[in-house]
Amino acid sequence: MAPDSLPALATSASAAAFAFSTGSPDGRIATLSRPEGPGLETETADDFVLGGATQLTSATFTGLLPTNGASVTGVTVEIYRTFPNDSTVPPSGQVPTRANSPSDVVFDSRDSAGGSLSFSTTTLASTFTASNSVVNGINPLPNQTTGGEGAVTGEEVLFNINFTNPFMLPGDHYFFVPLVSLSSGQFLWLSAPRPIVAPGTPFAPDLQAWIRNDNLAPDWLRVGTDIVGSGAFNMAFSLDGADVAVPEPATWALMIAGFGMAGAAVSTTSEDNLARVRLSLCRHAGSATG
Repeated sequence: MAPDSLPALATSASAAAFAFSTGSPDGRIATLSRPEGPGLETETADDFVLGGATQLTSATFTGLLPTNGASVTGVTVEIYRTFPNDSTVPPSGQVPTRANSPSDVVFDSRDSAGGSLSFSTTTLASTFTASNSVVNGINPLPNQTTGGEGAVTGEEVLFNINFTNPFMLPGDHYFFVPLVSLSSGQFLWLSAPRPIVAPGTPFAPDLQAWIRNDNLAPDWLRVGTDIVGSGAFNMAFSLDGADVAVPEPATWALMIAGFGMAGAAVSTTSEDNLARVRLSLCRHAGSATG
């Protein structure tokens, strides 16, 4: 078989759609989540699980904007794995635990400034009140439990995110972190029901939300257990994409046969032709795995 005919062997199963949601805001808490800028970078993280390789193409999250007409100047979305992945510094002892926390270092990210995501916003309510908040009270031991900083009111806004450069993630347990820059004031991410209820997407284990700022990093605190002192929170977000397609069983048989025939052809080629066959095989394998 001629090397150039190898790609004709490849067919793959259709990729299944992926969708996940924690549900609508429940008004229990709102937490700061913003990139470095006028104030400390502060990251709020909530978790999700991928059962296999998945391409994430879009997301939503809901939070509060100031009622003073502040404009959104940028959005970043970060993906973390769970500790101790992507973490080289041993636990410092400045937080109660790192078990089930996000890792020290971000696994992957997209941002509007670099063009790897685009966003739009939809106002859901001109005023919305969360009964508690975490903004500045993010402290190491022994002062981590502040009880929260009280009720906050703002404009309830839904962020619609399109990943122009989709995330390609292997199956694993992850944390989703949205960071929002404003012309003035600050974005507060709203909580969602925990446990997740319909029309959300329940899963197990559903870890609670974590938060940190530059003063605490690389460590994280649990919003509920550590800072508020009781309860546990999810945050309001959703993800959409598709499972990464894999070759059908019949395709694997064709691929193996094709590679064997290609191997026989390789033995009679020159070094230049050998390079061409290897390149064709690589391209073929790439197309078969989606």
